[in-house]
Amino acid sequence: MAWEPMHDQPYTPVPYRPARMSADDSRRTAAALRAKMDQRRTVRAFSPDPVPEQVVVDAIAIAATAPSGAHQQPWTFVLVTDPDIRARIRAAAEEEERLSYAGRLGEQWLSALRPLGTDRHKPHLTDAPYLIVVFEQRYYLDGDEQHKHYYVDESVGIAVGMLLTALHLSGLAALTHTPSPMRFLSEVLGRPRNEKAFAVVPVGYPADDATVPDLVRKDLDQVLVWR
Repeated sequence: MAWEPMHDQPYTPVPYRPARMSADDSRRTAAALRAKMDQRRTVRAFSPDPVPEQVVVDAIAIAATAPSGAHQQPWTFVLVTDPDIRARIRAAAEEEERLSYAGRLGEQWLSALRPLGTDRHKPHLTDAPYLIVVFEQRYYLDGDEQHKHYYVDESVGIAVGMLLTALHLSGLAALTHTPSPMRFLSEVLGRPRNEKAFAVVPVGYPADDATVPDLVRKDLDQVLVWR
C-alpha cells in the first residue's frame, strides 16, 4: 500500500506484540552494541573499493524507519553514484568551504575545528563509492497544495543518526558533511522546492592509510544524569 499523508484521517489502531527478549539476552545485546558503536569514527579518507549496493540501500531503509513528527517522514535520501554529478558537488562544496575557511566561519569556529585537521579540501566527496545526500521536506506537495510538516529538523536528524548507525554496524565508514550554504545541492540534484539539503554522507570503506583525530569521548557520567 502506497504512503499517503494522513491529514484528517481517523485514528486506526492495530495490535503491536513484538517478541520480548529475555533480560540476559537484552543485557548481552546492549553491551555488544555499546562496544561496537564505541568503535565508530568519522572517516574522511575512503578506499575506492566497491561496496555492496544493497548494504547501502538497506541502511537507508533502516534510516527511513525513524520516528517523525505526525508520522510525516519528511526526508528524501538521494543516492549519488554518477562521477560527473559527484565532481560537481565537490567543486561547489569546496568553493563554499574556501570562503568559510577564509574567514566566513569566524575565529571561534575555526579554532574548534583545528584539532580535527579539516580544511577546505573535500576529496571524500569523489573518493567514497557512494554519496547519500539527505534532504528535509519542509512541507508536503500534493499538486499545488502544500501541507505543513512538523518537527522537520528533529525528525531528519534522528533519521541521519540511524543511517550512520546502520552503516557502521554493516561494516562501512561514513561522515556527515554540511557545507554552508547548501543550496547548490538542490540545483545539482534537481530537487523540488519543498526540499532543503540537510547533510551529505559519503559512504565506503576506510582507505588503507586512513587516519582519524586522537579524540576522547566524554565519560558516561558526564552525559548521563540520574534523577
